[in-house]
Amino acid sequence: MARFQLGIRTLDYISPTTLDDAFDRLSARNVDIIAGGTDFYPTRPQGPLNSDLLDVTRIAGLRGITQTRNGWRIGATTRWSEVFRADLPAAFAGLQSAAREVGSLQIQNAGTIAGNLCNASPAADGVPPLLTLDAQVEIGSTRGIRMVALSDFIMGVRKTDLHSDELVTAIVLPEPPAHAHSAFEKLGSRRYLVISITMTATVIGLDTDGRIDHARVAVGACSPVAQRLTALECDLLGKTLDQVEITEAHLASLSPIDDVRGSGDYRLDAVAEQCLRAIKQAGGGNG
Repeated sequence: MARFQLGIRTLDYISPTTLDDAFDRLSARNVDIIAGGTDFYPTRPQGPLNSDLLDVTRIAGLRGITQTRNGWRIGATTRWSEVFRADLPAAFAGLQSAAREVGSLQIQNAGTIAGNLCNASPAADGVPPLLTLDAQVEIGSTRGIRMVALSDFIMGVRKTDLHSDELVTAIVLPEPPAHAHSAFEKLGSRRYLVISITMTATVIGLDTDGRIDHARVAVGACSPVAQRLTALECDLLGKTLDQVEITEAHLASLSPIDDVRGSGDYRLDAVAEQCLRAIKQAGGGNG
């Protein structure tokens, strides 16, 4: 543990190597959790920090991607560059494409998958593809481990279902259908280092007749929380790729805002085209 003097206050920088130690620290004092720090530091208000820092990057078992009996487990401190370099099923291609869009290479080498979720930005690149993979968030504390669906974990802008004595330990993903493929589409004002105007992730599976039998579609940056388009998913089942159409009803759950990056109407038009492209791109990988 390092200690720094900030004016009249002493700041502790705590870097445990075990989960039990981290849980004990969380339950005993007011601390902010950091990993890569790529979201934490830029969002701090001006002035000194008001709480100690708990760096979780040295904890054994929180990093890495492993296949389990029932699916896949991505440790909370796994870097985005590790995600896009991993050997993963075709249904993870959209997640790996999103990993390549998370800031610069330096950010991808430092930023963590759990940090992207805990930051709870509507424009977080990792959320839509994880939603299409039916992700669960594993959360730990001295009280034990609990699992929360990603769709329930992010509750609003910068708001998550994470208590002050808890930390995210992993993202857990069920084994996707073997024949499913995925895609990720992102729209920004430039090619790199950009906050999304809209983004769409899909996982699509086709049966032997070329009809969609598995469909997941999720959209980010068009509502306070990224969300699955369940009405569209249901409507896709049984259709061939050339029969796919995106209607206003499919996008009715979205509530895009007007801001400096684009109007709400522009976002709806853009995301309709993104959905169509991503569905056909993912479906095209099934041949």
